Amino acid sequence: MKRSLLLATSLLTAFAGEAAEAAVARHPVVKRVATRAQTPTSATSVTRPATVVAPAVRTQTPQRRDTVYSGPGEEIIATGTRDTGRKARDSIAPIDIVTAKQLMGTGETDPARALTRLMPSLSMQAYGNDTQAFNSTIRMRGLSPNEVLILVDGQRRHQTSIMNFDTGPEQGTTPTDLDMIPASMIDHIEVLRDGAAAQYGSDAIAGVVNVILKKSVHKGSAYSQMGQTEAGDGFSVTAGGDYGFALGNDGFLRLSFDFKHQDHTNRTGPDNRNGTYDNKIMGQPEVTRETLGLNFGKDIIGSRLQFFGNITYGHRHGESYQNNRLASSLPAVYPHGYTPIQTDEENDYAANLGLKGDDLFGFGWKASTTWGADQANIGNKNTANLAYYSTYGYTPTSFDVGNYKSTQWTSNFDLTRSVKIPFMTTPVHFAAGTEYRYEQYDIGAGEYASYYGGGSQGLGGLTPASAGSHSRDVVAGYIDVDVHPVKRLDIDLAGRTEHYTDVGDTQNGKIAARYDFSRRAAIRASISSGFRAPTLAEEYFSNIITSPTGASGLLAVNSAGARSIGAAALKPERSTNASGGIVLEPVDNWHVGVDVYQINIRDRIVGGGAVNGASAVEAIEANGITLPSTASTSAVSATYLTNGASTRTQGLDITSDYTIPYKRYGTFRLNLAINLNRTTIHHMALNASGKPQLNAQLATYLRYATPRSKIILGVNWKKGRFDAMVRETRFGSVAENLTYYTGSNAYSTSVFAPFVDEPRWNTDIELGYQVLDRLHLAVGALNVTNIKPRKLPAENAYLGSYWYSTRSGQMGFNGGYYYARANYTF
Repeated sequence: MKRSLLLATSLLTAFAGEAAEAAVARHPVVKRVATRAQTPTSATSVTRPATVVAPAVRTQTPQRRDTVYSGPGEEIIATGTRDTGRKARDSIAPIDIVTAKQLMGTGETDPARALTRLMPSLSMQAYGNDTQAFNSTIRMRGLSPNEVLILVDGQRRHQTSIMNFDTGPEQGTTPTDLDMIPASMIDHIEVLRDGAAAQYGSDAIAGVVNVILKKSVHKGSAYSQMGQTEAGDGFSVTAGGDYGFALGNDGFLRLSFDFKHQDHTNRTGPDNRNGTYDNKIMGQPEVTRETLGLNFGKDIIGSRLQFFGNITYGHRHGESYQNNRLASSLPAVYPHGYTPIQTDEENDYAANLGLKGDDLFGFGWKASTTWGADQANIGNKNTANLAYYSTYGYTPTSFDVGNYKSTQWTSNFDLTRSVKIPFMTTPVHFAAGTEYRYEQYDIGAGEYASYYGGGSQGLGGLTPASAGSHSRDVVAGYIDVDVHPVKRLDIDLAGRTEHYTDVGDTQNGKIAARYDFSRRAAIRASISSGFRAPTLAEEYFSNIITSPTGASGLLAVNSAGARSIGAAALKPERSTNASGGIVLEPVDNWHVGVDVYQINIRDRIVGGGAVNGASAVEAIEANGITLPSTASTSAVSATYLTNGASTRTQGLDITSDYTIPYKRYGTFRLNLAINLNRTTIHHMALNASGKPQLNAQLATYLRYATPRSKIILGVNWKKGRFDAMVRETRFGSVAENLTYYTGSNAYSTSVFAPFVDEPRWNTDIELGYQVLDRLHLAVGALNVTNIKPRKLPAENAYLGSYWYSTRSGQMGFNGGYYYARANYTF
């Protein structure tokens, strides 16, 4: 405890001095209960902490197969525990619950970004370019998106097939895409802010996001929202709906559908090659997305045998601008120049089927199988292949540059039982299970013209040498015991063993405890070990991006080119997590949670081995890739993924809310959530030449790309048919070492320009009115004052057009967004 207090004090001190520092650098079907209820009827701005969930107006309605809401803070949780009756406020680890209504009330049109509006421990990278701009990525506690496990009704969700290959803090990531789950299908989301690899397996180093689906019958909802940015671009429209049907008197079937379209935004500065704004490289991509969902459950033999499952399908079409090519590039085809556009035709699908019962030789049991896949067909249009034109006298202007497919099949068998032990007032909860998982990653080559002679401008095609199909098997087993040695003490012990056919074995454990002094005060703590196997994409992905003057390549670690510049086979990441906290209710309706944490990660997988010039050219060509003739040798770079560093992440989470019910003036709900976070590198790996795998730029991505602090302050008010929300977010500073694009240090991989983006305040507002009993209208604004990040210095802004950093996890650069929304329930 003394160590925790010292850690908290040091973090608070770091936060106080931030301004000065900135100046210098289980459950697929919820167990039936007698009482069910609807989700809250009032929007909220900040997610309620696990054990400190704020009061909300709830309508108690008999309803089968929905999550239990028997009072403020009494939500039954399914994450971080194998006990099917655990309430959120009694959780042994910090868990936040975010309702679907809260997500929609943020004004964001994507579930992932909506979560970051509500939880300070979550952040996202600013809209970037290239194909990774289509991905939904979440960083928890400043760690990689690959270190956050996504579940749907307690079942592991598959990952996206599109890798973030650009150099930066998320290079190499292929996270699970939350946005491919229909938003209207979501009842609520449970976020476990604690290491959970011993409970759930690989990827849960930072924590777990568990999406709980709706299961009610004879009711539904519909919504639509339209909006655009302050600059008049980026128009977006979203719409969706869902409804639950009864299958007899002991089953349900829910259908969900969502649609979204968003236009491009352009936040690019004038191109220093011609002084115009023709280069539209910086901004959000154009995206059209349709998602469908089906969720069902049915008793076969009462509670002894139940059938459950869910199916989702999502399609996304995306277009992302690349750097403009001048008229001199290919005047015979494009006399006025051209802007290549990367395209994504992506299909994402998943199906989960299972059986469960409450009496198998005295055990509760569940058997399930989940199959999911994401396939992205990548194209490049409005472009040309200059070498192809030179050889054949013509060039296609659209290309199929390749495709990626990520497949995952997971099967589980779980047992649970509560056993009464003499001298103990509470039964011991026992759980055990096994898991088999098959993973496959496929890389398909592009058409011949897409990679010939250096490839199409903007994005070269995948060569046959880069193509292939790669797979592995994973077998795991776990045991979990929850015991109350004395009345107010709860101890949970978990252990897990896993075997990977490609990276070997791992064993991980966790011990967590909570002691309640009274109904108003408790302490909790945990310590665990963790493990994350490198993804198949991290092991085998390879690609090359061309720019007007150069090229950059991410080379597969096992390739000849990567090995020539120091790459080695990837090892698993291993972690140790420790946390401790207090839970308080000083007075009725005021709830507080404070948790400190430390996460040590060894052999962290990051982008490394950056080289430029002749060494980079040789490495790329060693992989059978020809560079465009327009590429200057000095402007060619190559990287690979590596176990580049061991890091320590320390932080502090504070959550607080207070509800004030004034009969005359309405109900006010005040919210405060704070995350303080810092990462240090305590060991740097060396390559075959004895040099550090990370240069000064790559190291800053690990340490400073996520805000050192994030504060969310919210006020919600409701009276009669009127409601309002004001949310203020302070993003702490971020920093990075920038590449020079002009002068004597241009394209250097050893000399950089330090850059600090100071703290920013962001204000969101929403006003709502209940027009009819079932119809609610709202208007609102995100970032109403149109705040943007600091602009990059001219010498570090590529072509002069890159005004903002695309690597920052602080805030986006779109500026203000204004919207109107309608919600209808039936």
